[in-house]
Amino acid sequence: MQELRCYAASGQLGYGIPKDSFNRGIKKRPHFIGADMGSIDVGPFHLGSGKMAPGKASAKRDLGLLLRASKKSEIPLIIGSAGTAGGKPHLLDTVEMVREISTEHGLHFRLAVIHAEIEKNLIKSALTKGRIRPCGPVPDLTAHEVDRSVRIVAQMGTEPLISALGAGAEVVVAGRACDTSIFAAIPQMKGYDRGLFMHMAKIIECTSICAEPGGRDPIMGYLYQDSFVLESQHPLRKCTAVSVAAHSLYEQADPYRFSEPGGILDLSNAQFEEIDEWRTKVWGAQWIPADEYTVKLEGACWVGVRCIVIGGVTDPIMIAQIDKIAEQVPELVRELLSEEIPPETYHLNFRIYGLNGVTGPLRPRGTFVPQEVFIMVDVVAKDAETAKTVCGVAKQNLLHFGYPGRLATGGNLAFPFTPPEILVGDTYRFNVYHLMEVDDPLALFPIELHDI
Repeated sequence: MQELRCYAASGQLGYGIPKDSFNRGIKKRPHFIGADMGSIDVGPFHLGSGKMAPGKASAKRDLGLLLRASKKSEIPLIIGSAGTAGGKPHLLDTVEMVREISTEHGLHFRLAVIHAEIEKNLIKSALTKGRIRPCGPVPDLTAHEVDRSVRIVAQMGTEPLISALGAGAEVVVAGRACDTSIFAAIPQMKGYDRGLFMHMAKIIECTSICAEPGGRDPIMGYLYQDSFVLESQHPLRKCTAVSVAAHSLYEQADPYRFSEPGGILDLSNAQFEEIDEWRTKVWGAQWIPADEYTVKLEGACWVGVRCIVIGGVTDPIMIAQIDKIAEQVPELVRELLSEEIPPETYHLNFRIYGLNGVTGPLRPRGTFVPQEVFIMVDVVAKDAETAKTVCGVAKQNLLHFGYPGRLATGGNLAFPFTPPEILVGDTYRFNVYHLMEVDDPLALFPIELHDI
C-alpha cells in the first residue's frame, strides 16, 4: 500500500499552532489535516456551561490557518470535539467561526457538521435495558443523575467521520469525538491495518508531545502497509524510540491495552526503531474487536456558585500550626452564620499550597515547615451572594485569627488583589462518565451537510 501522510496540526486547537512548523509540514503534501479541539482534561465547566475554553481570537486564528491550508492544498480537514466539550453550543460556536473565516477569505467547500449531544430520554431508555455501565471507578448511572445533567455528549468513533467524508465533505467539524477517530477515519476508509493506524492515531493526536523535547508543533505520521513513521515538524524535536514509546503511558492506566469505540488496541507486541536522528518507525500493534460496540457518555451537572480568596502567609509560627487553624476557622464561620446561612447550604474548604494544596492527604506532611505558604479559601454555595458572604466571613476570621504565639496583630494574610473575594461563578462537576452499548455507531450522531 502507498504511503499515507497523516498530518496532526493541533492537539488543543485554539491555543496557538506554531506557523513555521505548520507550513513546513504542509510543504510535504499531507493527504489530510486533523486537529483535536477538545477534551475533558479542562474539567466539567465547559461541558456544563456550553462555553469554549480558548478565547475566540486564538481559536479563530488556528481555524483560519487550517481552513486556508486545506483549501489551498485541496485536502480534507477534520476537526474533532469542537469548541472544547463537543456539545451543541460548542459545535454551533465553532461552525459560526468557520463561516466567518470563509466569508473573510473567500473560501468555498462542502462542510459536514456532526452532532454529539445526546437526548436524555434515549439515555434513560438504554439505562432501563441494562446497556449502560460505569467507565472506571464511578457509581452506577441513575435516571436522577441523567436528569440533573445540563448536557450529555457521546464520544463518537470513526464511523460518523467516515460517513461524512463519504458524502463528499471537504471539511468536517465534529462534536465530541474520540481523539483517535480524527486521525483514524481516512486510514480506515483506505483499508490500512487497524492496529497500525489506531496506534499511530493514538500518538499523533497530541502532536509533538511524543518528541524530545516535547512541544506543541504539528507532527506527520507516514502510514504504510506494515508500519508507520513519526516526524515532528519542528527541526529541533526528535521522535526517538524512547520518547514515542513513553507516550503510551499518556492518560492510560495500562500501557499495553487501550479501550476505543469498537475494540481494544493491544500494544503488547509493538516495536519502536529509530531510522535516523529525527524519526522513529513503529509496528506490531494489534486491534481486538469488541463483542459489543460502546460509546463513552460524558455529562456535567451544576453544583453551585464559587467564590475564592487567595493570600500568602510568611509567619513560621502560623505556618507550623496551620492545620489546626484551618479546622478552627470554619467552626467560627458556622457559628457566626448558622442562623442566616445553614452550614449544609455551602461548602467551605482551605487549600494550602506549599503544604498540601496539590497532594492533599496523599503525601505525608513530615516535619518540614516552609518559609511561606499560599492559602486559598474556596466556597461553593447555592448562589453568588451566599458564596461571597461565607467567603468574606472566612477570610476576615482567618486574617485576624489569634493563634498561640502570634507576635503581631495587623493581619495574618497578604492579599495580591483587592477586593480579596473573587467571584468565580457557576461551578459544575462530572456526573456522567459511563459506557453505553449501541447497535449502530452512526445512530447517535446526526450529520448535516452545508455548501459554504
